[in-house]
Amino acid sequence: MRMSLFQKKDIRALIASQSNSGLKRDLGAWDLTLLGVGAVVGTGIFVLSGTGAIMAGPGVIISFIIAGLACLFAALTYAEFASTVPVSGSAYTYAYATLGEFFAFLIGWDLISEYLLAVSAVAAGWSGYAQAFLESVGVHIPTALTGAPGAVDGVNTFFNLPAFFIVMVITLLLSLGVKESKRLNNVMVVIKVLVIALIIGVGVFYMEPANWKPFIPHGWGNVFSAAALVFFAFLGFDAVSTAAEETKNPAKDLPRGIIYSLLICTVLYILITLVITGLVPSESFIGHEDRPVAFALEAINLNWLIILVTIGTVLGMMTVILVMLYGLTRVILSISRDGLFPRSLAKMNEKRQVPTRVTWVCGIVAGLIGGLVPLTKIATLVNMGTLAAFVTVAIAVLVLRKTEPDLPRKFKTPFVPLVPILAVVSCGYLMLLLGGTTWIFFGIWILLGVIVYFAYGRKHSLLYKKQ
Repeated sequence: MRMSLFQKKDIRALIASQSNSGLKRDLGAWDLTLLGVGAVVGTGIFVLSGTGAIMAGPGVIISFIIAGLACLFAALTYAEFASTVPVSGSAYTYAYATLGEFFAFLIGWDLISEYLLAVSAVAAGWSGYAQAFLESVGVHIPTALTGAPGAVDGVNTFFNLPAFFIVMVITLLLSLGVKESKRLNNVMVVIKVLVIALIIGVGVFYMEPANWKPFIPHGWGNVFSAAALVFFAFLGFDAVSTAAEETKNPAKDLPRGIIYSLLICTVLYILITLVITGLVPSESFIGHEDRPVAFALEAINLNWLIILVTIGTVLGMMTVILVMLYGLTRVILSISRDGLFPRSLAKMNEKRQVPTRVTWVCGIVAGLIGGLVPLTKIATLVNMGTLAAFVTVAIAVLVLRKTEPDLPRKFKTPFVPLVPILAVVSCGYLMLLLGGTTWIFFGIWILLGVIVYFAYGRKHSLLYKKQ
């Protein structure tokens, strides 16, 4: 029993297996960097900056730095694994090679919740912007199809059609092939980064330093609590590692893509938060938490920039949906190939060289959740899942350094064991700052994972059958 639970994959056999995965290698360092930026820069930069400013005042800038540092520590450990074990599956695959099958399945199960809920929640957010745009041009969607089951202004709603629609469009794109997906992602990411740069470049001339005094009005406790909140804005860079088997030179390009994308996003977050808290006093964001950047620009009569904020937000959401759905399909593909999920999900489209079946299954499920379930109360579960994955990868790096000290590593996490320990401590601390409800939902999801593993995964595991 114990041996079957904690059996590990032979890491050298794992590395050798990635050469015949059936996936098409079409991504370089530039594509991976834009993939990471596409996943990270979304609603967080346009929404959470205001909520964080209300909690921590101008000190929210420090909150973003704290969250960014926690992610950097984790990113450095991800980079070592991505270069050493360039196999699709991200933290699931890394855990399988170091901590054993049971922990690997649970972290894979955890990643599924992260990516699935992120796709569904962002699709629901995109729906709001799409409906506002359609209304402005005279197109009216029936109220019953504008939201999850509930009521809007006294009228019953039954299904969020725009949320379902955008997920289906992205699913279709992903099913066509990785080359087509990367082209659209690269274009949208470049446009939204240029939009953000323009907002920063113009806004810097209107800032009032007096708005930064006092810099930490509500104490350091709120600064750290805001860091746990704005951590959501950094979600997604880990999805780069799921592209390992579709990268031309994974040993070199994966670490670059992971680290470059995180650094670019951190700089953008710090600068735009610096600008908007300099434009208006932090307390003025109360009541405008859902659109802080647009509110700050309106307050100083820069209304012509607001349309750019809308464009940046819509494109940002679309790229997040694309990359998160991509990551979800690759994690489930990896689990299925190992027999822990039905092997039929791992079926490849030989012409497109993509896992078409699992792509459509994931897309339809994510679209239905976005259309039927209001996710506002459980959105922080995405944070919890990501932080748990980061802690696991950091621990796995320490284990692999001990068990396989002579394994060739194209990229090495610096200052081991300090950096992995800092990743565990910082991410673990942010987990503790999340609410009790989040921990309850997380515990229920993990319990479901344990049931699925013992009811199906363990009996069908290819590694278990071999041994």
